[in-house]
Amino acid sequence: MVTKQPKSAPSVRANTGQLVQPLDQWHRPFRDLRISLTDKCNFRCTYCMPREVFGADYQFMPQRELLTLEEIERVAIQCVALGVRKIRLTGGEPLLRKNIEQLISRLALLRTPEGEPVELALTTNGTLLASKAKVLKEAGLHRVTVSLDALEDVRFTHLSDSNVTVQTVLQGIDEAAAVGLAPVKVNMVVRKGLNDDQILPMARYFRHSGHILRFIEYMDVGSSNNWNWDEVITGQEIVGRIGAEFALEQVDAHYRGEVAARWRYKDGGGEIGVITSVSQPFCGDCTRIRLSPEGQLYLCLFASQGYDLRAMIRGGSTDSQLAAYIHGVWSNRRDRYSEQRGTEQVARPKIEMSYIGG
Repeated sequence: MVTKQPKSAPSVRANTGQLVQPLDQWHRPFRDLRISLTDKCNFRCTYCMPREVFGADYQFMPQRELLTLEEIERVAIQCVALGVRKIRLTGGEPLLRKNIEQLISRLALLRTPEGEPVELALTTNGTLLASKAKVLKEAGLHRVTVSLDALEDVRFTHLSDSNVTVQTVLQGIDEAAAVGLAPVKVNMVVRKGLNDDQILPMARYFRHSGHILRFIEYMDVGSSNNWNWDEVITGQEIVGRIGAEFALEQVDAHYRGEVAARWRYKDGGGEIGVITSVSQPFCGDCTRIRLSPEGQLYLCLFASQGYDLRAMIRGGSTDSQLAAYIHGVWSNRRDRYSEQRGTEQVARPKIEMSYIGG
């Protein structure tokens, strides 16, 4: 049982010496760290982990290759000192990672150089959320995002290639909200001909719920999902379909780098978000870096090259050396794949979303 953090819990800060908070080559600040805790998942969604690739004989990473909780914490401390203000735990399915609540309790102690707590969020498929929401909240988690691509059971089980019911995920969402992990964000990846007829049912269901439904354009992440532009429903079309039934108005972003364009119902029914990395890329405001389960640092969701932090950590590097390396990696960052995808002449390998998180 994880106990609640006392109000007087000591903060954890890093000393990076003379390093200033870095900007990359496009003057983007370093603000968001996404940590993938595992490459394993109990779903086989066709746009992420299709079963024909990730079948029964697929070899996932052995435990010894994964960063330990202490190693993850060490990287997070240095990143916060360099400017990170938000940490999101992803996967694979992060709730499959053993002792995740212990990691959250460690990260909950992190403080920015100004003494402010770091925002802690988690993205999950929701299958284990009902049983874990309370302990996650008590450990120090602030918010949760749940993936849900359909409300219709037959459609949902087909898309997730699992035996999980929609009700299981909805129970997880309700429990997360009940323990204070609210507002819950609900992510729906939309694919033409597969689940675009679920756009309005999803909108109707989550109106007035207190949750924030976000629609995501089907993206060309990784090499396994056989991405096809013909299956993309653009954010503009999604907003148009919902707006034809419920009056909407656009809302300003909460902060620089927010990935979802925000819209709210004029009658006060809440808001929706639309993530348009295919039709309207937002690379210019990207402030995110990604840490893979075995300690590779990636500068873009569509990257093909990582930077090995595990070798440094297990090779005896000091905290100052680790911070300086991360600083240099970010300072030299030029990634903006979503803006360039239409101009590339040769396809290049990309990391899988199941490995690095969305």
